[in-house]
Amino acid sequence: MKIILASQSPRRRELLGLMGLTDFEIRPARGEEDMSAPLTPDRLVESLAAAKGAEVAAQAAPADVVIAADTIVTLDGKVLGKPRSEGEAAEMLRTLSGRTHVVYTGVVVIQGGRRLVRHEATEVVFRALTDEEISHYIATGEPMDKAGAYGIQGRGALLVEGIRGDYFNVMGLPVCKLGQMLREFGIATL
Repeated sequence: MKIILASQSPRRRELLGLMGLTDFEIRPARGEEDMSAPLTPDRLVESLAAAKGAEVAAQAAPADVVIAADTIVTLDGKVLGKPRSEGEAAEMLRTLSGRTHVVYTGVVVIQGGRRLVRHEATEVVFRALTDEEISHYIATGEPMDKAGAYGIQGRGALLVEGIRGDYFNVMGLPVCKLGQMLREFGIATL
């Protein structure tokens, strides 16, 4: 049995290591994410994670355990994905400034014909940001590959006034929930 992470995210790799999982393969899903489905944010991230997991599991041995995840940021019911340009990143950050948003991560664990799909939601409070701070943050390059245009584990931490919920979920992998899911597959992380 191999553990396979269906993601190229360095943060997810790091978090699996934090959980004590050090012997795993990286096999990112290649399919395009379909964000157009008229689903609630929790169901959307579950659907996206399940699609990634199914793609990678189709190429895995039946005994292999596949872990996949997907993260989105929502504000007022609108999904903020990864910015496509610096201008879009600036607009996202201006929109989040001084407000509370919700980060959702869907996670799936698949082994053979067995599949568990769950999600986690965390509220994140941003402090009020100036245009100058937004420009300086974008210049770091950090916002460009992250949902909502920020990374809480990096310099984006300077934007966050507080959170309610799982910090690791905001990084892209709800480790507590995933640990419970893996236990159902006989994989102990503690």
